[in-house]
Amino acid sequence: MSGNKIEVTGLDLFYGDFQALKNINFTLAKQDVAALIGPSGCGKSTFIRILNRMNDLIPSCRITGEVLLDGQDIYGSMDVTELRSRVGMVFQKPNPFNMSVFDNVAYGKRMQGVRDKGQLADIVELSLKKAALWDEVKDRLKKPAQALSGGQQQRLCIARSIAMEPEVILMDEPTSALDPIATGRIEELIGELKKEFSIIIVTHAMHQASRVSNKTAFFLLGDLIEYGNTREVFTNPKDKRTEDYISGRFG
Repeated sequence: MSGNKIEVTGLDLFYGDFQALKNINFTLAKQDVAALIGPSGCGKSTFIRILNRMNDLIPSCRITGEVLLDGQDIYGSMDVTELRSRVGMVFQKPNPFNMSVFDNVAYGKRMQGVRDKGQLADIVELSLKKAALWDEVKDRLKKPAQALSGGQQQRLCIARSIAMEPEVILMDEPTSALDPIATGRIEELIGELKKEFSIIIVTHAMHQASRVSNKTAFFLLGDLIEYGNTREVFTNPKDKRTEDYISGRFG
């Protein structure tokens, strides 16, 4: 077995007759942070939704090729609930549940049958600390999550994902709805989280991709044009289309 956390080989995705992704080959090692860049509608979000089977909810969606998590085919016999606890997801807009801060973070573990109050309290505290939110909310754990600021809500959603002890965290433009200060907090947080998790982040911000990632993938019209070390992709791209996009000639 290879040392890669995720391996995608020859992946095609169709919505009905429309092919949204074409022959994608992609690997993600442990502790990698991969940034996915490219114009809107080029397949970035579609691609990360494949990695925890969010596209299963779309009736017309058809996938061919292979997606492995630790060598196991996620479209084979793997249970979807198990997959989604191992591959967490943070969305573009913060989406805390309509419940307290504490209950948001404890929700997943309760669904898995954890009932011990002390154990849940420990999980919530550790997850909020890892999401750099504990000091701001430790006296507000029983308050509604919706009362938090947008940046705090997004870190709460990250804590909710961390509580499930995932191996991979997918982030779909996690800072696009946030102000620059909150964005900076999330970027710092990614720097900490990569010590423990493999991370894939979809971003429109070139500066963000270059700051937070060690790998960058450039998508264009459903093709993965280029994927490599971030510094190389930004300073010495192999494909002219990558260079044109990064230098702002289109997109």
